Amino acid sequence: MALRDLLRRPVPPGPLADVADAPTFPRDTPLAEVELLALDLETSGLDPRSHELLSFGLVPVRGMEIPLAGARHLRVRPRGDVGDSAVVHGLTDDVLAQAPPLPEVLPEVLHTLVAPGPRRRVLLAHFAQVETTFLRAACRSVYGAGVRLQVVDTLEVERRLLRSEPHELTRGFFRLDACRRRHHLPRYRAHSALTDAVACAELFLAQCARLEERRGRPLLLDDVLRP
Repeated sequence: MALRDLLRRPVPPGPLADVADAPTFPRDTPLAEVELLALDLETSGLDPRSHELLSFGLVPVRGMEIPLAGARHLRVRPRGDVGDSAVVHGLTDDVLAQAPPLPEVLPEVLHTLVAPGPRRRVLLAHFAQVETTFLRAACRSVYGAGVRLQVVDTLEVERRLLRSEPHELTRGFFRLDACRRRHHLPRYRAHSALTDAVACAELFLAQCARLEERRGRPLLLDDVLRP
């Protein structure tokens, strides 16, 4: 499939086109050779049609390691006010007043999605539907076209790991913090985009170690990629 066919509309020249033109990693690539980008968002709500992006947490995963020197936390000045969402993430109107607007922040996010080489980094997120929906909406708003990425969802990876194990599905069973506790990872303060992106990346590495042990071989991208 042509790379530009992955986009719903023609892509204007610029950062979005650079992402579209970057080749994806083949599904049979050894996972240790895949570059991923852990992404977490803070928003003013859950509906991209009526709510806004407020911050991006971006953390690269390379060679099954987390090079924190490449981590970024980008705040966004919304068009409207943040409303009651500030109670959750602490990003008040005053805090975001000096942040750049989305059209100035999104090019940096898209640039980070292209790895050296260049290839298109695989997007890594926990309950990735939120990140992919808001990111596509942001691209359509700024560039008039969406983007499709290869996605690894740590929530789905956790489900695969637990498929053959008896467990009781209690409230919040698949939340990021609950998944980290099952892998004996430390607890972090939630609802900071950067901290949650780091937490997702760490969870992914712990999941991969367990999945590789279970399968008895080095993992391929296809072993964790969302269908």
